Amino acid sequence: MAAEWGQITPEEIISPISGVVEFSSASATPEKERVFITGLSTDSRNISPGMLFWALKGERYDGHDFVQTAIQESAAGIVVQKDWWERNSGLFLSDLRIHRSSPALAPAVITVQDTLKALGDLARWWRHKHKARVIGITGSTGKTTTKEMTASILELGDKTLKNRGNFNNLIGLPLTLLQLHEEYRNAILEMGMNHPGEIARLTEIADPDIGLITNIGMAHIEGLGSLEGIVRAKWELAETISQKARIIINGDDELLKQKAASSTGEIITFGLGRENDVIAKNIRNFGEKGFSFEISFQDTSFSIKLPVPGLQNVLNALASASVALCLDEIPGQIAEGLLRFRGIKGRFMIIRLADDIVLIDDTYNANPLSLKAALQSIETMAESNRGRIIIALGEMMELGSETVKAHKEAGKQVAGVHPFHFIAMGEHAFEMAQGAIESDMQKGKKGSIEIVKSHDEMIQSIREKMRAGDLIYLKGSRKAEMDKVVEGLQSKAR
Repeated sequence: MAAEWGQITPEEIISPISGVVEFSSASATPEKERVFITGLSTDSRNISPGMLFWALKGERYDGHDFVQTAIQESAAGIVVQKDWWERNSGLFLSDLRIHRSSPALAPAVITVQDTLKALGDLARWWRHKHKARVIGITGSTGKTTTKEMTASILELGDKTLKNRGNFNNLIGLPLTLLQLHEEYRNAILEMGMNHPGEIARLTEIADPDIGLITNIGMAHIEGLGSLEGIVRAKWELAETISQKARIIINGDDELLKQKAASSTGEIITFGLGRENDVIAKNIRNFGEKGFSFEISFQDTSFSIKLPVPGLQNVLNALASASVALCLDEIPGQIAEGLLRFRGIKGRFMIIRLADDIVLIDDTYNANPLSLKAALQSIETMAESNRGRIIIALGEMMELGSETVKAHKEAGKQVAGVHPFHFIAMGEHAFEMAQGAIESDMQKGKKGSIEIVKSHDEMIQSIREKMRAGDLIYLKGSRKAEMDKVVEGLQSKAR
């Protein structure tokens, strides 16, 4: 039977999380007054009567500090770490007994060795209490866009759950799975990571029916040591996933191809190369209006119209189509789902300013691989628009020992697009400018380079340089907050 909020008691979750009930009023409670859990939250500010408060200990906060608040908000129960309860039980037992108007309805106290692990264990149990098809998506770039494209396809036929925002980690993914109920037919889960072992644990929790790896690049290399470390970390999905599951990879990615060559499981590849299982043929680029192409898989071939720009999005569309094909979705639904996709804020999103100026908001995040792919598309779009290019970059984070080299390479890639003006900001702005200079960007008046110290300075510089018909491209890691530049250009353009 499916697990549903509002129909299970705190005592029923004990087994899947290896928990111990330290305090409960269930034995003294008439059946009609039994407490049922209406939901779960790790944030005491979101607790409402009947919910379960799950105390997580993080680097910057400790949820155990807010247990009293959760009790006051009439939580049905609290899940805490055993060592914390052993130190603090005396302070809470009397409150638990007298807090409610009916002592029999005091919240249950459940202890576990590790609340984070227990949250994942509960989510895995919850996932298997439902019949939804689960898709796990990881990779260095394109995870979120591929997730949204896949959802756009699958939502046409069935109710589909997907993780939102940054709910792609060891907290967010379990909380997403715990939203499953009987109506959902699909669950699409983006899987992020910073350290070895995270993808393996996320895969263990989600137990996907399909696992997808979009590509390999220098993202989070600081916590993984090298590109080889990134490959190993992403490949944990393929190593941990059930033998009954299907694995999909980018067949144009040499590092993934090498890993796949030694794998014994079934692997489906997508890409532009003709040796892949799912390929794009007859690609036509319509600049900011997107692409048309044909998808070919086995004996099937069908036409696609993708209304978003960027060649990287053709690959994202192929990835999402590969998932749908593995789920036996019909070509017409795949084509319609991709046609309805309108892009994601901060991910190569087209914004039109006055005087036919095109602003490309790619500010959500950045790493060397995503920047390279985006710049290739920028050059093509500029050629079709015949406008000048202005590029403004914030720095890229979590690159470890590769930081200086990666930022110099970024500058070289910018120079290859031949922008009219290049603006760099951040601690490694000098390296970006140096890379552009070494690529002869400033020789023969091929383009100007500028280093700025603030978002306001960057906004001012762009506004002074831009003119009708220009194409402006903005990108940087999340911490660079390049979205402030987007907002500034839009507000001053009104």
